[in-house]
Amino acid sequence: MATDCEFSSFSSQSEESSPKKVQSVESSSNEIRNWLELPSDVTCLILKKLGTIEILTSAQRVCKLWWKLCKDPAMWRTIDMSTTEDSWDMDYDPEVIVRNAVDRSCGELVDINIEYFGTDRLMEYITARTSNLKRLRLVSCCISDECLSDAAKRLPLLEDLEISLCFFTRESLEVVGRCCPCLRTLKYNKRGYRRPRVECDEEALAIAECMPELRYLQFFGNKLTNDGLEAILDGCPHLEYLDLRRCFNITLPGDLGRRCAERLKTLRCPNDPTDDYEFRAQNLDGSVDEDYHVMSDIFSSDEYDDYDYDYDDIGFSSDEYWDHVYNYDFDYVSSDGGDLGA
Repeated sequence: MATDCEFSSFSSQSEESSPKKVQSVESSSNEIRNWLELPSDVTCLILKKLGTIEILTSAQRVCKLWWKLCKDPAMWRTIDMSTTEDSWDMDYDPEVIVRNAVDRSCGELVDINIEYFGTDRLMEYITARTSNLKRLRLVSCCISDECLSDAAKRLPLLEDLEISLCFFTRESLEVVGRCCPCLRTLKYNKRGYRRPRVECDEEALAIAECMPELRYLQFFGNKLTNDGLEAILDGCPHLEYLDLRRCFNITLPGDLGRRCAERLKTLRCPNDPTDDYEFRAQNLDGSVDEDYHVMSDIFSSDEYDDYDYDYDDIGFSSDEYWDHVYNYDFDYVSSDGGDLGA
């Protein structure tokens, strides 16, 4: 049994050591870390997490070190302009930001994503300053067939192309296929409606004839038929992934369905769930598994107004679209793009 002296000694030691421990913990928790002491490569990784817009509109102004790092071309091998459909209402001009980022890349740009504001003039600016691009993503952009064709001719190393909610002809897709022999991934996505019922294999035939090295094809909401699908399977022997969701002209029972199952590692069928689809894909025209007669395509003018499908594919209504086209001010960007950091 411990004696009174032993308890007294233990208590005394605890009283003496406890404040020191508390003081040590408080000192450690109150210690301020200097972010400027981080290795430059670590700081660059942190800055890249912010994204292109945040870097150019705020982060680069924090300190001289960050300013210097944000001028490094290696920081701009990837440009991600993830925005929203109302990007023209923002406090900054997204085209000016892209031009500055492209200029800072000094030709090292390999991956760029532009959403809801891309134009022919911006694409011409980008492709005139880099030929090393491997991934190009355009979402709901006002890009012409001629511009896409010209861009493809300047991007021989392109491996991954997404042109979602955009409209291009068979001819421009053929140019892409011929001029980009390294193309392995194509995402050409639309909304996908049952009505008005349209059948068109032109885009499918362009892919089948000019993109033989494709491994991954997302064709969401396309109007191709079984004939177009057969052509793709014949013309793209290396295809492993095929997304046909909301391609309502496709019927897969029978030999064609078996061929797809045997050939492809992954097949997304027309009526498969769209929960993981990035863009809006509400079913506005009846159940996705509804069988309908051709006469059901004829509906009242009031019902037709609800679809507005051509303009909805590019992200806004017809009135908003034409207001945007006619009122868009193309003179706000200087010929050299300006410099947000100047």
